[in-house]
Amino acid sequence: MRKLNFSIAFVALLSPALAQDHGPARPDLLLKEVVEGMPRGEKQEIKVLTATLKPGDRTPFHTHRFPVTTYILEGAFTLEMEGRPPVTIKAGQSMVEPPNVKMTGYNRAAEPVKIVIFYVSDPDAPFLDVVH
Repeated sequence: MRKLNFSIAFVALLSPALAQDHGPARPDLLLKEVVEGMPRGEKQEIKVLTATLKPGDRTPFHTHRFPVTTYILEGAFTLEMEGRPPVTIKAGQSMVEPPNVKMTGYNRAAEPVKIVIFYVSDPDAPFLDVVH
């Protein structure tokens, strides 16, 4: 039952129209991407995090061990990944950050950025590794 409750809350969060009584739920596809680098162990850990970046804030220079999916609730988030052009995603958009790529995220806008982050990893793996 716990998984069902999470699924309902997740779908309601990403598509408020589904919470209304309009017949059978048909979620909108927000992102579909084939990725490499997912955990392969018998068990995985799922983390759903939120972050708010104030104007001018940035993340540390870091990597992730596994792909990270981000969904922007408010504002615009710019991600600079080593060897790639910067990517800016805005409210209502999502992206997958690749594993093992050095990156820094920024809020270069005048308003706060609110992000929902989904991370599937080996149990107890850190969310990020700071690059020195």
